[in-house]
Amino acid sequence: MVKLRLRRKGRKAHAIYDVVAVDGRARRDGAFLERLGWYDPHQKPGKFEISHEKTIKWLNNGAQPTEVVQLLLSYDGVLLRRHLEFKKKTADEIEAMVAKHKAVTAARYERRANLRVKRKEEKVKAEAKAKAEAN
Repeated sequence: MVKLRLRRKGRKAHAIYDVVAVDGRARRDGAFLERLGWYDPHQKPGKFEISHEKTIKWLNNGAQPTEVVQLLLSYDGVLLRRHLEFKKKTADEIEAMVAKHKAVTAARYERRANLRVKRKEEKVKAEAKAKAEAN
C-alpha cells in the first residue's frame, strides 16, 4: 500500500520534513516514490508547501495519508480541492473556495494563538494574586 508520509531531513534537533509518497513497508527515511512537498514545523505557524496536482493524483490512486500529512493536506486545501473536483466544480469556483478555506484556517490559527497567550497571562496574574494573598 502506498502511503503519503513525512520523511525527516535537516540537522539534529532541527528536523525539516519532506512529504513523500512511499511504499508502506519502507523505512521512514528510505527510498520513496515521489516527493510531494515539504514541511518546517519550527516556524510559527508551521510552514509547508505541497504540490496539489501530484498529491491529488496519488490520493486518487489509493494512497493513504498518515495523520499528520492528512492535517497538512486539510490546512492547505488539497482535500477540499479534491472534493470539489469530484463535485465537478469549475476551476474558478475551486480556487475561490480554497482561498477562502486558507483564510479561515489562518484566522483560526491566529485566534487560537491569541487565546493561548491570554490564558497564560491570566494564569500568571492568578498566581501572583495568590502569592500576594499568602503573604
